[in-house]
Amino acid sequence: MSSRTLIHGGLVITASDEIHADVLIEDGRIAALAASGTPAAEAFTAERTIDATGKYVIPGGVDAHTHMELPFGGTFASDTFETGTRAAAWGGTTTIVDFAVQSVGHSLREGLDAWHAKAEGNCAIDYGFHMIVSDVNQETLKEMDLLVEEGVTSFKQFMAYPGVFYSDDGQILRAMQRSAENGGLIMMHAENGIAIDVLVEQALARGETDPRYHGEVRKALLEAEATHRAIKLAQVAGAPLYVVHVSAMEAVAELARARDEGLPVFGETCPQYLFLSTDNLAEPDFEGSKYVCSTPLRPKEHQAKLWQGLRTNDLQVVSTDHCPFCFVGQKELGRGDFSKIPNGLPGVENRMDLLHQAVVDGHISRRRWIEIACAAPARMFGMYPKKGTITPGADADVVIYDPHAEQVVSAETHHMNVDYSAYEGKRLTGRVETVLSRGEPVITEREYTGHAGHGVYTPRSTCQYLN
Repeated sequence: MSSRTLIHGGLVITASDEIHADVLIEDGRIAALAASGTPAAEAFTAERTIDATGKYVIPGGVDAHTHMELPFGGTFASDTFETGTRAAAWGGTTTIVDFAVQSVGHSLREGLDAWHAKAEGNCAIDYGFHMIVSDVNQETLKEMDLLVEEGVTSFKQFMAYPGVFYSDDGQILRAMQRSAENGGLIMMHAENGIAIDVLVEQALARGETDPRYHGEVRKALLEAEATHRAIKLAQVAGAPLYVVHVSAMEAVAELARARDEGLPVFGETCPQYLFLSTDNLAEPDFEGSKYVCSTPLRPKEHQAKLWQGLRTNDLQVVSTDHCPFCFVGQKELGRGDFSKIPNGLPGVENRMDLLHQAVVDGHISRRRWIEIACAAPARMFGMYPKKGTITPGADADVVIYDPHAEQVVSAETHHMNVDYSAYEGKRLTGRVETVLSRGEPVITEREYTGHAGHGVYTPRSTCQYLN
């Protein structure tokens, strides 16, 4: 028995087009589109019809950077795959790519298997994995080839966090050389962690222990230096490079320069760098700890350069780096020592709405909104056009979006498993109304109608910007 759903009367927005069209869904996929009111559209028949008059019909969001259940700093990210993917759906995201972690002394396969076990049967929406590579050796390099073959086609390395995830330049170069051969994409946390550790030690010795010092020691120049170094190492290896959570204008300049030279270098930023700043880190009574993440929030003047980078395509993707820790009992681990505050912010539920607000505010166009939040991450990580667009044959991951609804962001009403919102009290125009994942309603007119286990693991091809 096939099942059909018709979405009628909305403005369909993709990265390339805007058209008033009816969308026919059959057996979990987009079957056809036809301009509303035409004979082709009027010929569509379905068991279920969704009226999208006056609304946008957009692809489900693709958040290519989340950390559900991540162990960090003696605790764990507070969202499980169940709570985190449910919150993602509430915010109009229908696919996440999370990070499986290789621990030092263990294989990539052990890390990947552990993350499959956490996610399987628990997700409300579809998911894939990147692999964090913490221990580069001959066995690890061989495993990278095997993972690419089975659809884990991106590998994250850290120039930060010595003693935890850190790789030195030699290890980074070896992994990049391997990815140049196997088609994988190296994702880089670009901060000079060795230098930062010196500045942390010196700040604490001076009695500078408040959260705001987290931003002061993780200097923008050390992000820019690491970004430059990562680009040059990738150039030596003949490998593509994707720099995660770019926060500093100086780092954007490094990416722009590399792209102007024709290098296959890509950049991601996150809503927190577009909407928050060091003013938040400086909030009194330890409230600033809520905003501790790495790369850190920057002074407000960096925001304009990030928006510019998104408009000029020097930055291609907006992901969340969703890695929530509760204020009570988790962020508080760093009272009296900012270096012990778990690094990370909640945001998987807020991204699509915040970026729509950016459309309202004139920073980006509607199509660019869909590009940076849906299509570009899907292409970057080998899931397009299955994910990230509305076209015949694509998965029916579709959001009915009310561009006129108004909301106030608050921890009291969000669905992430965390006791604060990074955007508490922020007024937004636009809100998700209904969400379909592979044709199944996960959110129905602002009611959760999904379930854990609907989401399936999604193997990925290699980066589609390189083909």
